[in-house]
Amino acid sequence: MFLQRANRVHAEFRVGAAEMWPQAPGMAAWGLMTGVAMAKSGMGMLEALFMALTVFAGSSQLAATPLLVAGAPAWVVLATAFCVNLRFVVFSLHLRAYLVHLPWLERISHGYLTTDMTYVLFTRRFQHPAEDAAGRRAQEAYLAGSNSVTWVSWMLPSIVGIVLANFIPTAWGLGFAGILCLLGIQCSLATTRLRLLSAAVAAIAAVVAYTLPFKLNIVVAIAVAVLICLGAEKLRPAPAGTAT
Repeated sequence: MFLQRANRVHAEFRVGAAEMWPQAPGMAAWGLMTGVAMAKSGMGMLEALFMALTVFAGSSQLAATPLLVAGAPAWVVLATAFCVNLRFVVFSLHLRAYLVHLPWLERISHGYLTTDMTYVLFTRRFQHPAEDAAGRRAQEAYLAGSNSVTWVSWMLPSIVGIVLANFIPTAWGLGFAGILCLLGIQCSLATTRLRLLSAAVAAIAAVVAYTLPFKLNIVVAIAVAVLICLGAEKLRPAPAGTAT
């Protein structure tokens, strides 16, 4: 539905797609590796395909798959997936002003398809929500074009990885390609001192808590980073001229 509306502004749709294409190889490698990991974890092909089509979040898939195979409690799987994707709550709060005028089904569609890179590129191009109908359609078109490339470059390789897992050797180093893709996203987002602090704290906490079962070090790292950064935010001096 939102793609039909976005196509009315062909220029911005094409711009969004064109700016996302350079990121496609990294996402494709990561999607292929995620599909292989799910297929080789012991999940059935139908279960892996269902997870790939519904979850559409590589970090959550990679975090939840070994927990499901290991028979971890449901709350551990859900908590891990929630914490890994907690950043999308922040993304959605920021994008609300851009999309609040849309019907709820279109907002849900955008929310499902928006990823780290689409969020970064979109907010870089449109720093403020449009105030007129033409500007809003342009922003929707750009986001739809970017999301379309992201979905295709992720979903197709992921399905290929699931179906052809036994023919894709792990020696190809696809996992490293996915890590490089994530590092690129992280570096593009680390634009303030507080964000750099959160990244450093999360990395240290994840290493310290590495021996915890069920990859709970991920949950610990996110919790510690959030708590410390919330404290640091409160300790920052107020801007000049702010009433006390």
